[in-house]
Amino acid sequence: MTTIKERPILFSAPMVRAILEGRKTVTRRVMKSQPDADATITVESYNVAVTNRRGYQEAGPEIFGAWWRDGESGCKCPYGQPGDRLWVRETWYCDHFEVMRGPYLKPDDLDIGEALDDGTLVYAADGLTPYEADQPIWKPSIHMPRWACRILLEITDVRVERLQDISDEQAQAEGIILVPKTTEGSHQFWRNYHLSGDGTFCVRTPKESFKSLWCHVAGGSFPKGAAAYKASPHSWDANPWVWVVGFKRVTP
Repeated sequence: MTTIKERPILFSAPMVRAILEGRKTVTRRVMKSQPDADATITVESYNVAVTNRRGYQEAGPEIFGAWWRDGESGCKCPYGQPGDRLWVRETWYCDHFEVMRGPYLKPDDLDIGEALDDGTLVYAADGLTPYEADQPIWKPSIHMPRWACRILLEITDVRVERLQDISDEQAQAEGIILVPKTTEGSHQFWRNYHLSGDGTFCVRTPKESFKSLWCHVAGGSFPKGAAAYKASPHSWDANPWVWVVGFKRVTP
């Protein structure tokens, strides 16, 4: 029997809400190894070349990823392949002394269903506050253990493309939010995340909205300012190659 592989993946609170609401069914992540700008890329399983004891190249284990040019260069997909699963790590809190003292192991007396019902286990994406008012410290998503995960995704598709090649349809699948129309016949606008996360400002197309979301999220990791972000290989203007991972929710 083939064992289903699971891997963790981080999502911000707005994207967690988008997944829960069914608005987000795909995510884009920058490829660690960037191919040439004019490379022809194939995403599939392939054998990795290894060197045996005599110094000769031979086929190694089969892995899933992208390769380009003559097949000598490639990049393993860190998220898996269709059929694999991703468990979502998000900002969380559990009001249990054994959990809070670390290393976040599941206590024997903790029932997950009851913890969710009574507020012992909560998530920042829900707009909630921790159960204990005198302990308002959220635990970062990177520290979420598997047992606290409430969202499990099954990968349905994996491909690679340049960031700016995203279509309006795919931009909507990324979970962007539309702005309510002022009148029935008015143009449909979309949220501008870069200028205002609460939707005060808007843009005309889904692709522009996704661009603002990408710049808002990626740019936030550059405390030295906009210049540092624009000079990074992850910026929108750099137009990096990205993994495009489609998914659907399944029961954890």
